[in-house]
Amino acid sequence: MKANRLTALVVIFIFACACVCTAEYLPELPRTGIDARELAVVVNTQDAISVRIGEYYRQRRGIPDENVIRVQIQAGQSNLSRELFKKLKADLDTLTPSHIQAYALAWTQPYRVDCMSITSAVALDFDMSYCSKNCGETKPSGYFNSSSLSPTTDHKFRPAMLLAGKNFEEVKELIDRGVASDFSYPTGTGYLLNTSDKNRSVRSILFTETLKALGEAFRLESLDADSIKDKKDVLFYFTGLTKVADLSTLVFLPGAAADHLTSSGGVLNGISQMSSLRWLEAGATGSYGAVVEPCNHLTKFPHPGVLMWRYAEGATLIEAYWKSVACPGEGVFIGEPLAKPFAPLWVNVAKGSGTLKLFSPGWKTIRLQTSASAIGPYHTVSFYPVRPGLNELKIRIPQSGYCRMVF
Repeated sequence: MKANRLTALVVIFIFACACVCTAEYLPELPRTGIDARELAVVVNTQDAISVRIGEYYRQRRGIPDENVIRVQIQAGQSNLSRELFKKLKADLDTLTPSHIQAYALAWTQPYRVDCMSITSAVALDFDMSYCSKNCGETKPSGYFNSSSLSPTTDHKFRPAMLLAGKNFEEVKELIDRGVASDFSYPTGTGYLLNTSDKNRSVRSILFTETLKALGEAFRLESLDADSIKDKKDVLFYFTGLTKVADLSTLVFLPGAAADHLTSSGGVLNGISQMSSLRWLEAGATGSYGAVVEPCNHLTKFPHPGVLMWRYAEGATLIEAYWKSVACPGEGVFIGEPLAKPFAPLWVNVAKGSGTLKLFSPGWKTIRLQTSASAIGPYHTVSFYPVRPGLNELKIRIPQSGYCRMVF
C-alpha cells in the first residue's frame, strides 16, 4: 500500500451546528459520529442470553425502545444458511426505522453466513462477490476511509457489530467498558507488531506511514516481536499470528481495539487458531477476525492507521473499525459499537465561555463563526490552532446572534 494512503487522511472535515449565542449557551459541537438514537439493537428471541444482552445494552446506552428489533434465529448455530439469512434480512429491512445508521447484533452465534460474516451480510446483504475465489480479492464496501457520518444515506448500508462473548457476564463487562470509554481521552500506547510469522505480518509495511501520520497524536511502538507482556497501558494492539501469547498479562484501556491477522480469528468458537473473542476477554473493547480463509490480502483486514485516525476524529468504534477495512465481506466485527473515547466535549463552562476538550489526529485550525440570522451568512470571529492529541481550548462566546464551531 502506498505511503499516500494515510496522507489522504489528512483532511479537515467541516461539520457545523448552530445555536443562539448568549451568556448561558455554548455552540453545539460538530457531529463526529453516530449516536444511540441512530443505532438499532437486534435481539434473537430464541436465545435467552441475547434477550438479556439487548435489554442491558438498551438501558446502558439509552437506546430508544423503538430501536430494538426482535428476530427469531435458531440459537447455537455458528453458520446461518443463506435461506434463513434471507428471511432475517427481510425482517430487518421491514422492521428497521429509516433513521437507523448501524446495527448492534446482540449475540455471539451465528457469526457467519456461508462465505460471509454475519456483520457484513447484515450490512451489505449476501452477495458472492464479497467472497473469495481461489484466494482472490473481494468486492470493496465503498465505506473504507470515508468521511461519511451517515452510512445509510451516503453508502446505502448499515454497518453491524456483534455484542459478543462466552456468556452474559462477559458481554456485560464489554458494554461497561465501552460506556466508560466515552470522552475519556486515554493516554495509552498503540503496539504494532511485526512477528516471526511473515505471512501474517503483511500489515507491517503500513507501520512506518502510520507512525509518521499519527505519532504525534498517540504514543505508538512498532516492534519486531511475537507478543508484548506485562503492559498496563494497551490502547491499540495490531499483530499477525495464529495465536497470541501473554494476553493475560496485559491491561487494556476502555475503548481499546486489538486484532490479529490470521485465517480464522473470526471463527468465534474455533480452537485451531485463536478466536477474536480472546481479545475481548483480555479487556479490549473491539476486535475483528476472518470467518473463512481470506488469504493475507491487506484489504481484507483493518488498516491500523485508518482505524486510529478515524477514531481520533471522534468516530464511534463501529464506524472507525468498519472504515478501516476496504473489503470486509469475510470478516466479523465484534465489540461495543458506540464507544467514543475521543469525541469532543465542553467542560468547565462559565458565563460567556467554556473549555472545549478536542482530540485531533493532526495539526489543524478550528473556527468560531457568528451570524445575525440562523441561515447566515456566517463570519469567522475567532481561530483556534489545534495540535495532534488532546487539546483544551478556552472558547469565548459572543453574547448575541447565532454561532457555530467549524472543525
